[in-house]
Amino acid sequence: MTAYLVAVGIVALIYMLLTLGLNLQYGYTGLINFGHVAFFAIGAYASALLTLSGWPMAPAFAVGTLLAGLAAWPIGLLSLRLSDDYLAVVTLGFSEAVRITIQEERWLTKGVQGLPGIPRMFQSLGIGEYAEIATLALLVVVNAAAVALVVHLVRSPYGRLIQAIRDDEVAVEALGKHPARLKVQVFMVGAALAGLAGGFYAHFITYLSPDQFLPLVTFYVWIAMIIGGPGRTAGAVAGATILMVFLEGSRFTRELVPGVSEVQLASVRIAMIGLALILMTLYRPQGIFGERKE
Repeated sequence: MTAYLVAVGIVALIYMLLTLGLNLQYGYTGLINFGHVAFFAIGAYASALLTLSGWPMAPAFAVGTLLAGLAAWPIGLLSLRLSDDYLAVVTLGFSEAVRITIQEERWLTKGVQGLPGIPRMFQSLGIGEYAEIATLALLVVVNAAAVALVVHLVRSPYGRLIQAIRDDEVAVEALGKHPARLKVQVFMVGAALAGLAGGFYAHFITYLSPDQFLPLVTFYVWIAMIIGGPGRTAGAVAGATILMVFLEGSRFTRELVPGVSEVQLASVRIAMIGLALILMTLYRPQGIFGERKE
């Protein structure tokens, strides 16, 4: 049971990093990103491939995070020319392009066969079952640092400026500011956080395949952000935690729903999450930590 709880905690903290990145992009700056999973995949595959090539894990993580951030640069530039609706379509298409590239470039990623044998974190220390506990502790530290970074950023003049861009970009331009540069920077920082989460995911799961990076992952992260409250760092933390409680807690509902097979239970779990999101949208659309608007 302890091993299961530790594994759930690790996945929850990985989703927390993803939610913090998306919340920075959309919650604070108003950039709609339906392709968040693409940067997650870039960070995961880059870190995994480098470590399999003999790189130490820390530099591999750094390169994966950097590549995810750099991959967001052209998408950030597109955000300057596209309205919200079109940006959503472009980012979704970008995520599928990344997934198909991973699937087809078998010489590098092994395609649909998957990439096995990825080194587990702290495995070289010979601490056995405590490796996952050490991974959990490291993720707690990384998430705490990410939260501190985001809080410091949004409370600074820079953060107030990006929130002004979200609320009224035309007014920001009228004041002589340049929203374009800031929007690209925020998009890249959010993508880098997703890439870092991907590195942790790769070295925890130790196996990667294109099917792990479907658009569903992006929408799970959106659900976490909406539940917690867009534009609230505490909301991103709480939303990711609540999402994982729903995803994992619903595994134990089989005894409460007679006649449901394991395969059918997966659909029941998604339906439960969808129902929770509908109720949240109806009765608290601003999220748990959002401010109620009269």
